[in-house]
Amino acid sequence: MIPPETRVQIRRYFYAEHWKIGTIAQALNVHPDTVRRAIEVERFQHAEPLRPSIVDPYLPFLRETLEQHPRLRATRLYRMIRDRGYAGSVEQLRRVVARLRPQPREAFLRLQVFPAEQGQVDWAYFGSVLVGRARRQLSCFVMTLSWSRALYLEFFFNQTMKNFLRGHVRAFAAWSGAPRIILYDNLRSAVLERRGDLVRFNPRPLELAAHYHFAPRPCQIRAGNQKGRVERAIRFVRDSFWAGRTFTTLEECNRQALLWRDEVAHQRRWPDDNSRTVAQAFTEEQPRLLPLPLHPFNTDRIVEVQSRKTIYVRFDLNDYSIPPKVVGRPVTLAASDTHVRILDGPVEIAYHRRSYDRQRVVADPAHEEALLRTKRKALHATRGGRLTVAVPESESLLERAFAAGESAGSQTAQLLRLLDLYGAGALRRAVKEALERDTPRAASVAFLLRRHHRSAPLPAVDLSRHPEAQALDVRPHDLETYDELARTHDDDAES
Repeated sequence: MIPPETRVQIRRYFYAEHWKIGTIAQALNVHPDTVRRAIEVERFQHAEPLRPSIVDPYLPFLRETLEQHPRLRATRLYRMIRDRGYAGSVEQLRRVVARLRPQPREAFLRLQVFPAEQGQVDWAYFGSVLVGRARRQLSCFVMTLSWSRALYLEFFFNQTMKNFLRGHVRAFAAWSGAPRIILYDNLRSAVLERRGDLVRFNPRPLELAAHYHFAPRPCQIRAGNQKGRVERAIRFVRDSFWAGRTFTTLEECNRQALLWRDEVAHQRRWPDDNSRTVAQAFTEEQPRLLPLPLHPFNTDRIVEVQSRKTIYVRFDLNDYSIPPKVVGRPVTLAASDTHVRILDGPVEIAYHRRSYDRQRVVADPAHEEALLRTKRKALHATRGGRLTVAVPESESLLERAFAAGESAGSQTAQLLRLLDLYGAGALRRAVKEALERDTPRAASVAFLLRRHHRSAPLPAVDLSRHPEAQALDVRPHDLETYDELARTHDDDAES
C-alpha cells in the first residue's frame, strides 16, 4: 500500500507527463503493479477472471476479512486459512490477496474559484529539435484561468527565466488583463527555496507580480492536485494539438498553437455548464481581470558586448553585425526571443532577427557597405593605393618587377609620375602592353607611352602638382631682339 501523495505523483507522471509505467516505478522505487493500480486504467487491470486454483474455496472468506481489515498482512491470512484446511503456498496466496485488497481512494473537494480570481502556470517539455546545426530543447509555457479554463500557450526553445517572464507578459496581453492570484508548482523559475510553509521566491517573478499587481502562490509539496487544471490543459495540448503535428519553424508552431486554441480549445464545452463554451465563459470573466499597466514588463536579456577587430559581436552561438564606428567600444545588446537590438548608450545602432542556429553570421548590408567605404578611403589615402585604384594592372607589374630584382618603391614612384603626366587610361594600356611583352618595368612602360604619344603633343602639365615651378621668375625680353636675331639669320643665309 502506498501513501496518497505517491499515488498522486504516479498519476501526474502518467497522465500529465506521459511517463511509461516502468519509468515511474523506477523513479519512485515502487513495483510496476503498484503503478498500474494507482493509475486505475481498465487496460492495465487484470479484468480476466481468476483461473481455478487451490485458493478458490477461500475467496469469500478472504474478501470478507479484507473488507473489515484492509491492512491485514498476507502471512496472517495464510495462517488463518491454513487452519481452515488450505494446503497451498504463501506465495500463491500473496498474489491473490494483492488482487483482492481494497485500495483506499483519496477524496478531494471541488476547487471553487471566482471569475478572474486565479490562474495556474506550468512548463511542459516536448523533446529536442534541430535548428540548423544547433539542437534546442522545446518546451511549452501554459497558463490557464481556473474559472473559465481559457488558456494561453507558447512554445520556446528553453525554460529560462526570460522565457518564463515572456509567457506571463504575452498571456496577460492576449487576455487584456491578469488574474489576482497565480498558482505555481515548486518549479525553480518561481521558487528558489522552501522550508515547510516558508517560501523564498525568485526575485524576477516578484518584480513581475509587483508590475501586474497579482499575488504569486506556490502549491503544497507533492500536491499536484492543487493545480490540476493546468495539468489537464497540458494533457489536452499533448493529445489534441501536439499529436501528429508537423512544423518547420518555431513561429509556425506557435501560429498553429494559437489557431488551435481559438478553434478547438476555447470552443469545447465549459465543464461547469455544458450549455456554454469556454470562449463564452471567458467573455464573462475577462472584464473582471485586473487591468494592465501602461507599459508591459521588460523581458529582454541585456548584456554588454564588445568587438575587438571585426564588425561582429557574438551572442548565443551566433555573430551579429555592428557599424564600423563602434568596433572596439563596449555596446549594449538587448535580446528578445525574436530580435536582437544593439545600443550605443541610448541610441539603437543595429537591429537583427534572432537566430537559433549556431555559428551563423547575421549581417546588415549597410554595416558591410560602411566598412567597404572606409577601406576605400584608406586605400586612396596612400600612394600605392591611389595607383592601384587608377591602374589595377599595376599590381601584377610591380610583383613581377620585384621578382626580377627591381625596387618596388622606385617602380611605384615612376609609375605615379607617368600617371600624372599621361593619365590613367594611357597608363593602363601601356602597362598591359608591357605585361604582354614580358617587360614588367616602369622604364618599359615609359618607353611605350613616349612612342604612342610621339606624334601627339604632350599633355599640359598641371602646375598644382609641381609647386616649385610656380616660384620660377622668367624675365621678359624686348621683341626687337628677336627681330635682330631673325635678320642675322637671313644675312648668313645669303652669304
